[in-house]
Amino acid sequence: IHGLELDQRCVELAAFALALTAWKYPSAGGYRVLPELNIACSGLSVSVAKEEWKQLGLGKKNLTIALDWMHDTFKDAPVLGSLLNPAKTDAAKIVQWDELSSALVQALKQDLPAHQQAGQSEEQQEAAVVAQGLAKAATLLAGRYQWVITNVPYLARGKQNERLRDFCEKHYPAAKNDLATVFLDRCLELCVEGGTSSIVLPQNWLFLTSYKKFRQKLLKKDTWHLIARLGPGAFETISGEVVKAILISLSRGNSTKESGGLSACLPAHNAQAGDAQAGLFGDVNDGNLIRGVDVSEPRTAAEKAAQLLTGEIKSVEQSMQLDNPDARVVFAEGGHEAFLGDHCTCIEGISTGDIPRYVMFFWDIDAQNKDWVPFIQNVTKSTFYSGCSEFIRWEFGKGALHNSPTAHNFPSENMNGYHVLGNKGIRITQMGRLPVTLYGGEVFGKNGGTLVLQSNDHLPAVWAFCESTEYGELVREIDQSMAVTVGSMIKVPFDLEHWTKVAEDKYPNGLPKPYTDDPTQWIFHGHPCGSVIWDEEQKWTAHGPLRTDDSVLHVAVARLLGYRWPAELDASMELADEQREWVKRCESLAGYADDDGIVCIPPVRGEASATDRLLNLLAAAYGDAWSNDTLAALLKSADHAGKTLETWLREKFFTQHCKLFQHRPFIWHIWDGLRDGFAALVNYHKLDRKNLETLIYTYLGDWISRQNRDVAAGIDGARERLDAAKALKKKLELILQGEAPYDIFVRWKPMEKQPMGWDPDLNDGVRLNIRPFMTVPDVGRKGAGCLRDKPNINWNKDRGKDVESAPWYTLGLQYGGKEGDRINDHHLTLAEKRAARLNQEGA
Repeated sequence: IHGLELDQRCVELAAFALALTAWKYPSAGGYRVLPELNIACSGLSVSVAKEEWKQLGLGKKNLTIALDWMHDTFKDAPVLGSLLNPAKTDAAKIVQWDELSSALVQALKQDLPAHQQAGQSEEQQEAAVVAQGLAKAATLLAGRYQWVITNVPYLARGKQNERLRDFCEKHYPAAKNDLATVFLDRCLELCVEGGTSSIVLPQNWLFLTSYKKFRQKLLKKDTWHLIARLGPGAFETISGEVVKAILISLSRGNSTKESGGLSACLPAHNAQAGDAQAGLFGDVNDGNLIRGVDVSEPRTAAEKAAQLLTGEIKSVEQSMQLDNPDARVVFAEGGHEAFLGDHCTCIEGISTGDIPRYVMFFWDIDAQNKDWVPFIQNVTKSTFYSGCSEFIRWEFGKGALHNSPTAHNFPSENMNGYHVLGNKGIRITQMGRLPVTLYGGEVFGKNGGTLVLQSNDHLPAVWAFCESTEYGELVREIDQSMAVTVGSMIKVPFDLEHWTKVAEDKYPNGLPKPYTDDPTQWIFHGHPCGSVIWDEEQKWTAHGPLRTDDSVLHVAVARLLGYRWPAELDASMELADEQREWVKRCESLAGYADDDGIVCIPPVRGEASATDRLLNLLAAAYGDAWSNDTLAALLKSADHAGKTLETWLREKFFTQHCKLFQHRPFIWHIWDGLRDGFAALVNYHKLDRKNLETLIYTYLGDWISRQNRDVAAGIDGARERLDAAKALKKKLELILQGEAPYDIFVRWKPMEKQPMGWDPDLNDGVRLNIRPFMTVPDVGRKGAGCLRDKPNINWNKDRGKDVESAPWYTLGLQYGGKEGDRINDHHLTLAEKRAARLNQEGA
């Protein structure tokens, strides 16, 4: 047994364990002096100067040359360790490493003259000891072995330091993408011809495209025996999905007959065992079979260990793996006549490099602004139409995003992706079971694959295949990464004729056109209770029961405040006929919408209360189906059973609205902190400077006047309501004025473009524009400012780095960070902004 380890302490522990085992061996007879153990530390480095080091050679030329090489090479031993190969060096041509080790031991045992002993420093003595250890390590590193067994270190190329990365690229170019595969290559290098290496390492190199050349090399030159797929949870000390490992055994060289490979290391106790062993490891010259066992499903290490002994063993021909896409190693039948990629392409999409600036929810910005377009993202479960919540600042493909140096794969006429925009297809999420949704030609994001067909006639068949469990299982056969690559999504067998028949049976009327009852999707019809069902005949029908789910009240409130969904505003948007029918029905509710987007919960300025107005809108929406029972069902679905609509508006609406719309609320509940005080629901999209003034001086002013009269009349609670209303008025005036710290700061705009007072640009999004309302002195729940509740919004530093041309490139230094930090929680005075505008005008 020979052992190498990078860490010196581990070597000491291994030596002790080996010695203790030898002493405890039944026939050993207890403690005795043991021969030198074949264990060494490959991570020792040389700390003394080269000339002092070379003096250890005692004038012997070959010894001195070898020591010279050791000094140059082992200085990197703490980083390179067992990757070092003395057998490949020039020094190996003049010295045998085992002879060097013996010579060093003998030389260091020689009695030195007294004057030399006196002059020998502790550093020289330590160097002599290190030299012996390094010579031993060099001997083991230059050796060849019958069987190499290890759990290799894992480190992706991008995380390696420069020295390690350069070494791997130079000496192991095919395996360089991960330290694990480099070590697999090194372990095979340590084997004699026909010797076997049994390794624990991550599984992704078996299927990722970046390892294609490495797989081809091993499949052509070496003999594969056994692969055991362990999956997550294989190690008791590592939890979750962090490491998905395999056990693999393969022999050096493409024939097992001459040297026996691993079978030579495993004794066959009888003829039957020998036959089984021969069947297990096969022979490449006779069509070598790779054997595989999959224990990825059991969740614990103990369960996996047990199943390794009893699980089904599958077999595939080694040579046939070269015919798989990218030479991927899979335990499935190869040689399929057709693959999904024969009928379509799959494209990755855009990474903006600055999501908070370029990608927002459609309710977050002015969705009617033509600079913004729908941006399809991923889904959590397969459904016809989903992932339709976001818009991207597209600017006709010619704006800031197009010119941004941080964006990746921006579709253009010269880059992959441009030609598929406007086409139909399928959006595939990279994670989990690869859920899918139909794609309608929108701009699409990076963290998924967008599949576009050569012929849309085949879309039903491909959809039927992709939404099936079979598709996900086939992709996972070739790519078990946590996030599968876009290339893997189409490198699976696909029988067009079979899936065409499946689609015809399942969708006799063809695939449905866009429809949803989800108000967080841009294709939502906008009707509070409108409902379409997918009936038994596999078609949409708009005559299903009216909805009473928890979104109905929220849609009704939004309509009351004058909000309209993108599907209502874009007549060219493709929608199912039944969806369009509900869009048209929304027209009958237009008369119930407030003109200025401000609806007070108590009756103010001659207007009815929000409760009465909302009830009227709901009654019109439901028509004959409206009743007290319907209202009760709606309140129950909104977690307010047995209570009133007014208390729901005052206490529950805003919290639920924030949650439903991803904490980017577009209906704001502004209040004075009292349960029976002033409260108004405001449509953020209409809250410009003029309407904020209307809120302060008209609506709130009317309320203050009423409280003054009530105070004069001696009505209980009037004084408290008056004081709270006056305090709210002062806070809203601070926001209106916009002096720091009640200002809006937009990190991608220069000083002269920053808002002066309350003058928000909707296209900067709710996150930035809501800040003054959350930072004025709190009047309600902790940290909510003058809002009824606190949305989960912060202005922390955004991910990524800005380029030097960014207007606030050096701002991070002011906050103890670095240049390029994307700072959001910064404040500017009105004087600073005013001066910047004057300078700009003067220029």
